[in-house]
Amino acid sequence: MSETTTAAEVAAPHRYTAALAADIEARWQDFWEKDGTYEAPNASGELAGDPELAARPKKFIMDMFPYPSGAGLHVGHPLGFIATDVYARHQRMTGHNVLHTLGFDAFGLPAEQYAVQTGTHPRVSTEANIVNMRRQLRRLGLGHDQRRSVETIDPAYYKWTQWIFLQIFNSWYDPEADAARPIDTLVAQFEAGTRPTPDGRPWAELSVTERADVLGEYRLAYASDSPVNWCPGLGTVLANEEVTAEGRSERGNYPVFKAKLRQWNMRITAYADRLLRDLDALDWPEAIKLQQRNWIGRSEGARVDFPVGDDKITVFTTRQDTLFGATYMVLAPEHPLIAGSDNGDTTGAIVPDVWPEGTHEVWTGGHATPREAVAAYRKQAAAKSDIERQAEAKDKTGVFTGVFATNPVSGERVPVFIADYVLMGYGTGAIMAVPAHDTRDFAFARAFELPMRCVVEPTDGRGTDPATWDDAFASYDAKIINSSGDSISLDGLGVTEAKAKITDWLAERGIGEGTVNFRLRDWLFSRQRYWGEPFPIVYDEDGVAHALPESMLPLELPEVEDYSPRTFDPDDADTQPETPLSRNEDWVNVELDLGDGRGVRRYRRETNTMPNWAGSCWYELRYLDPRNDDALVDPAVEQYWMGPRDGQPAGGVDLYVGGAEHAVLHLLYARFWSKVLHDLGHVSSSEPFHKLYNQGMIQAFVYRDSRGIAVPAAEVEERDGAYYYQGDKVSRLLGKMGKSLKNAVTPDEICAEYGADTLRLYEMAMGPLDVSRPWDTRAVVGQYRLLQRLWRNVVDEATGEVTVADVPESDIDVDTLRALHKAIDGVGQDLANLRFNTAIAKVTELNNHLTKTGGPVPRTVAERLVLLIAPLAPHIAEELWRKLGHTDSVVHADFPVADPAYVVDESVTCVVQIKGKVKARLEVAPSISNADLEATALAEPAVVAALNGAGIRKVIVRAPKLVNIVPA
Repeated sequence: MSETTTAAEVAAPHRYTAALAADIEARWQDFWEKDGTYEAPNASGELAGDPELAARPKKFIMDMFPYPSGAGLHVGHPLGFIATDVYARHQRMTGHNVLHTLGFDAFGLPAEQYAVQTGTHPRVSTEANIVNMRRQLRRLGLGHDQRRSVETIDPAYYKWTQWIFLQIFNSWYDPEADAARPIDTLVAQFEAGTRPTPDGRPWAELSVTERADVLGEYRLAYASDSPVNWCPGLGTVLANEEVTAEGRSERGNYPVFKAKLRQWNMRITAYADRLLRDLDALDWPEAIKLQQRNWIGRSEGARVDFPVGDDKITVFTTRQDTLFGATYMVLAPEHPLIAGSDNGDTTGAIVPDVWPEGTHEVWTGGHATPREAVAAYRKQAAAKSDIERQAEAKDKTGVFTGVFATNPVSGERVPVFIADYVLMGYGTGAIMAVPAHDTRDFAFARAFELPMRCVVEPTDGRGTDPATWDDAFASYDAKIINSSGDSISLDGLGVTEAKAKITDWLAERGIGEGTVNFRLRDWLFSRQRYWGEPFPIVYDEDGVAHALPESMLPLELPEVEDYSPRTFDPDDADTQPETPLSRNEDWVNVELDLGDGRGVRRYRRETNTMPNWAGSCWYELRYLDPRNDDALVDPAVEQYWMGPRDGQPAGGVDLYVGGAEHAVLHLLYARFWSKVLHDLGHVSSSEPFHKLYNQGMIQAFVYRDSRGIAVPAAEVEERDGAYYYQGDKVSRLLGKMGKSLKNAVTPDEICAEYGADTLRLYEMAMGPLDVSRPWDTRAVVGQYRLLQRLWRNVVDEATGEVTVADVPESDIDVDTLRALHKAIDGVGQDLANLRFNTAIAKVTELNNHLTKTGGPVPRTVAERLVLLIAPLAPHIAEELWRKLGHTDSVVHADFPVADPAYVVDESVTCVVQIKGKVKARLEVAPSISNADLEATALAEPAVVAALNGAGIRKVIVRAPKLVNIVPA
């Protein structure tokens, strides 16, 4: 016996240990890979030549794209991956063609920031991270079709990301068709004169630049000068969804400012109604649907024009019935009618040089001129987040612009202010303020001593003089008052009737119309980064954007020496982005023949790159047909795996598992791309993901010293209910798991100590999949022991021989058959419904029953036990399946079917209560009727004694488990 060999190992050399598990797992992982065990059939290949295979139902199962982090995986990362693997394995065993694979969303900031710090090319570090993550994921025994794995940084992949961008660029949204159509159809309308140009000139008379500008107002992908979220600390602009509620960058926590830059946008707002409406057909958590509905933010109201000099201010309001109560107006500080007032540019600005006579001192903010006041306030507002600007509790600030507008119904002059509680991103960036009936307007009016007019009759007895009120009166169930003019009166009408009447009145006079507004803004699609997909766009000498022909795709990222965008003082809002690609003159300035008949010309490439969301907007399609060089996806392949079918009218992936944090980012963007591709005829599915499931999070305890610094969790000791690190007391709080918090546990550690199957079982057994749960390494051993007991029920630990008994089913005792078939029934239902923790509990119960019965386990019982655990612990199941004499893989074995006769209990326990207290327990047949159960209960001696002759007022029977007797 060697020094490292224990007596137990000598006595049981074939015991299931971590070493044996490692050997089994490595052998079967190699086999599965070599055998192509998990390769999904190709819809235009194998399925076409195999009618029996083609007749099977299909399941397309996906996880949200992982990012290949340099830190690798901790045990929290694979929770969803293991869950989808268990589900996919069960679906294979129940006769489905299963497509399950995993790729890597590998563009983005982390690799670029690492490159900036170390000088390592982002591709080098990213590919190294992918290799490490593939190793870790393989060790978990995940049954992915590796042939279909993709990486967004592969030019063969992002060729099609660029191609999709060009489809979007070369399309427009036709309201009549309620769908995207090729831009050529719009050009044809302009050429034929069926759609007038903006200034009425014939299309042929417009210059190339003018035509490009007109089409830019329709294209679904367009470049424009618009307000953006500028983050000097990162040197890039950010989408609204990438800015925190505190007005800081999601990455890096830098301040974010409003700036006006020329950027690429996606016209996702054109799809707002469809994105909202089509949620109803999706099998998604209601919480995610609600987030999308709120983010899209549909509201019905009216557009109203307020004249101001030679210009007009257009507002959107949902309370057009209160128009007579509008006593002032407020513009967002970014509104184009006042933009430029801080730099002397008066183009389009309405702000005068001097204050009008009689201007209230409170309105000026202490400034000598309106221009000074507006410029100072705009700079102040730019430093605040949208959340800060709209906070209800904050003091209302603003400044008078020096101009008055005209209320279109009353003819009254109303002062125009700017204030930060109005946002350019919602409605028109301007509001008509009705302070008597809006809380924010009320507070602003009080602060600036502005008039109020009551136009909705209060129903709470406060009277109709707002000067006596403490707050606004807001109601949709009251009568309109004080709302009569020369040509219209709303007095006496309810809110709904008044809205309809005033909307018609406005439309008849051409000063307004009923309209629908959305909170959703167009998707900012430019990033001032290096590590992203280049835009397949070039600009001619006139600045007109041209699409690269498909033959020039992919446009690959050039090699650069400096990967970093130019960053600035994080607090300096007066800066402009400078991209890494713009410094590569040989790549930027090119001579090309675009095949448009104009020959070789000089062009300038777009130097922004696409956001990291681009590659993940469509990856489900590339999984279907990843090696297709001629098309995004073969139509027959897409139709088979994702096409519409019964119960899935919009088509899509059958099960998509990932975090809830992507509700209004990736999920909304992917839905938009899917709808455009569907409209243009490239795919049959109009939604990417039919069923969505959000897994919970694996949490871990974070230990911090007296300075608040995280200390290594593995080195913390517990003594008398307190926690110590190197002798000093530390605090403990449950939180995220991560390298920075020094509490990460890697799957490699657990696999080395117990094996991958144990790790898989533990993560699935911790609790319901959609609930967060704390990690406890000490508890892992429970699932390890389950596998050891399972192994002992089939294999002799001393000899390694199979110990099962070859007996006919008729000779197996009834209790064992009942335990077996109840487990089959329960585990099957649990696996189909993602209830993995309860499935494991049922497997454990069956295994314990077999352990307690003693003697050899019947072969047919052992085989079905192995099949039950196969989706959850595939390595040990594959090993035992072969030891039991099978030559085919357990992966494709049929999942066992329960015999209903054994699933139903022969008897169940019925509780009999009197006045809510248990007086007897009866063993009765599961099928007993209410009447028979009542009679049995009333005849039970213990019940008769407890009643002691008392009358009975009521008997409540819930056969077969409850009888509740209420005495008279």
